[in-house]
Amino acid sequence: MSSRPGRDEDPDRLYTLTGGRSKPDYERFDFVTLVVSESEPTSGMSSEHAAILTMCRAPTAVVEIAAELRIPVGITTILLSDLLHAGKITVRHPQIGKATTPGAPWNSMPDTTTLEKVLVGLRNI
Repeated sequence: MSSRPGRDEDPDRLYTLTGGRSKPDYERFDFVTLVVSESEPTSGMSSEHAAILTMCRAPTAVVEIAAELRIPVGITTILLSDLLHAGKITVRHPQIGKATTPGAPWNSMPDTTTLEKVLVGLRNI
């Protein structure tokens, strides 16, 4: 039987990683929140915290961090909350706006007129 990362993880290890906590202190993490390291790993830091700081030298999404660490996203957000409270990371939340707004972020939601035009185009194919 094959092991699935996160799903078959030893519950004792996950409990130890989070200090028994089931929720992060900071509730504003979602899958696409970008995390950026503000410091280098230090001695005595858990290997997971150190790995997060190393991988987040460039902005990295929460879901990517969880996948790389091979732990559930919920556990990852608890670890990220610890680092945020310690001032070791900063977070950037995606902004949602209309794609037609000048200066809107690349991941903005297009307006409904654009979506309707795309739908009509797809139906005409």
